[in-house]
Amino acid sequence: MSVLRIDASIQGPRSASSELADIAEAEWSATHPGTTFVRRHLGAEPLPADAWAAAVHGGFTPEQQRTPAQRDAIALARTLAAELRQADGAILALPLYNWGVSQHVKTWIDLTIAGGENGERLLDAKPAIVLTTRGGGYGPGTPREGWDHNTAFLRRVVADVWGANLTLIERELTLAGVNPAMDPFRETAELMRKAAREAASHAGRTAAAY
Repeated sequence: MSVLRIDASIQGPRSASSELADIAEAEWSATHPGTTFVRRHLGAEPLPADAWAAAVHGGFTPEQQRTPAQRDAIALARTLAAELRQADGAILALPLYNWGVSQHVKTWIDLTIAGGENGERLLDAKPAIVLTTRGGGYGPGTPREGWDHNTAFLRRVVADVWGANLTLIERELTLAGVNPAMDPFRETAELMRKAAREAASHAGRTAAAY
């Protein structure tokens, strides 16, 4: 079994989303020994921001007339699409940044779609765990209700466009204990962390047995 793992945090070892992905991966490995993980860390090694435009324009350009940049971008897009297509499942640690999808993740999604066939469901019926984290609170009744433009987008792409059997795990208030203004929410934040860790553990076991 081969699993594609994507991380996108810029927080390195302090990443809340990668912490959850580590738990899911450990449970996946324990449940299905011998699983191979193919890894990309979009936060540590971002994809070229201009590659998507080059891949798209190159796709409408006769092969013999493509620029070197277009050829490289098309090859990258096809590689990214193949990584999803060839995987038996996926663990995607994709945090919210500035109320939306991080630029690293958006570039990866755009290039992957460009590298696949038109309308191709790259994760068709395969298990995918999306772990998304938010520094603040965005639930009903909070000042930032409706400001999360990340989670619904990820659900739409991974489940509806790529066709995955999606498990979505969310954790909020990750900045409690980091930002002094959020100290009153530390107890709630710890409960959310515990619940998300338990959910990631269960998701890893379930996906491995899928």
